[in-house]
Amino acid sequence: MSDLYIIMPNKNISKNLQEKIETSLKDLKFETNDELEAYNIKVNGKYESNKEIRRDVFDDCNIKSNRKYERNKDSRIYTYKYVYDIEDVLDFRNKKLLFVAEIDDIGIDIDMLLFLKKLTSKGKDSLENSTAGIVVFSKSDDFTKRFAQDIIFCANSLGCCFIGHPLVESIEGFKNFSTWKKTMDLSFEDICVYMLKNLIQRILEYTYKQKEETNILVLYSSPHKYSNTRHLWSMVASNIKKNNKNNKDKKNNKNNINIKELLIEENKIQDCKGCPYEMCIHYGKKNTCFYGGVITEDVLPSIKESDVIVWLCPNYNDSISANLMATINRLTVLYRKMNFYEKSIIGVIVSGNSGSDSIAKQLIGSLNVNKGFRLPPYFSIRAIANDPKAIEKIDGIEDRARTFCENMMKNI
Repeated sequence: MSDLYIIMPNKNISKNLQEKIETSLKDLKFETNDELEAYNIKVNGKYESNKEIRRDVFDDCNIKSNRKYERNKDSRIYTYKYVYDIEDVLDFRNKKLLFVAEIDDIGIDIDMLLFLKKLTSKGKDSLENSTAGIVVFSKSDDFTKRFAQDIIFCANSLGCCFIGHPLVESIEGFKNFSTWKKTMDLSFEDICVYMLKNLIQRILEYTYKQKEETNILVLYSSPHKYSNTRHLWSMVASNIKKNNKNNKDKKNNKNNINIKELLIEENKIQDCKGCPYEMCIHYGKKNTCFYGGVITEDVLPSIKESDVIVWLCPNYNDSISANLMATINRLTVLYRKMNFYEKSIIGVIVSGNSGSDSIAKQLIGSLNVNKGFRLPPYFSIRAIANDPKAIEKIDGIEDRARTFCENMMKNI
C-alpha cells in the first residue's frame, strides 16, 4: 500500500508537468513501491538490502556495515503510485490522493472525466474517507480553476475530503505565480515546485480529529418564513438536535453540537472595497476592518469561534446571494490573520429550476480553493423547490436530510 496515489489518467501529460511532480516527490524523499521493495523494507523501520546500497534513497538513514539500516528518528521515506487506469487500484477508499490534470484548448482533460465516470459506476462511496488535492496545468490563461471545481465537486460527491487550498494550478508561462514571486526569491518554475511540495506534504500529514463539542455557525440572508432553503436546513438541524438529545439521555458528552444561526441582513453589510494589502493587514491585527459594521462586530468573531460554517444558499440567477458573497469577500481581513484549515464548510442549496451544482462549485471555489476551508465528504445537500413550502412535497426529502446529517456528523 502506498502513502500517496497520483491519479493521472491522461497519458499525454506534458514532460514539463511530469518533471515538476517528480522533482517535488524527490525533494520530499519519495520512492516508488517497486524501488522500496528492492530493499525488503520492514515495517519496524529496519531495512535489509538485497542489492547494492543506494545512498540517494537512504541519505537520511544510518547505514551500517552489515547492510542493515536504522531510520533516523525524524526521517520518513514515502511511497507513491501512479494511477493511470481505474483497474490499477482495487479500492480507492481510505487513501491519500493527488489528482493531476492537464487541460486542452477547450478546458477539459477528457481522460480525467472518464476516470471519474468509471469511479462513479463503482458507487457513491467509491472515494469514502479519502483525502485529496489537485494539480491542474493549462497551456492558456484560462480554465484551471473552473476545471478544478468540477473535479472537486465530482470527487466530493463520491465521499472524498479536500484539504484547504487543495489546488496547485499553472497557466501558460507560470504567470499565475507572479504574486508569490514578489516575496519569494525563486523562479516561476521553482515556485511551482515549492507549491507542489507544500500541497503533497499537507495531504500526507492531514488528519482530522472530531471534537467532543462542535460549534456550527449557520449563515443565511433570506428572513422569509417560507424560505425553502431554510426549511431544508431545519430538516437537517432537527436530526442534529435529536442526536444531541440521545447523547444527553445516554450521558454521552462526546460529539455534542452547538448551533448558532446568523442572519446577514440587507443593507447591513458592505462588500469588500479592495483596500491595499498593508491596510488590510493593519486592521486585521486589530480584529477589525476599515469599514467595520456587523461583519467585524458579529460575523467574523462568530466564524473565528466556529468549527463548521453552514451556508444557506438559495439560487439567485445561478449565483450565491449578494449578502453572502459580500460576507465571503470580507473574510479577507480574518484570512490575513489565521488559516481556515481546521474549519469545515457545508452547503444547503435550493434552486427554483436547476443549477444547484453551480452554487456548490462557487462555494468550493471561493471557500475551499481560495480561502482554504476544509471540504468534508458530501459537503452539500441540494434540492429543487420553487413555490413556498414546495420543499415539503419532494419525495424522500426527509430521508435525504437525515442521511446528509449522518454523513455531516461523521465528518465534522
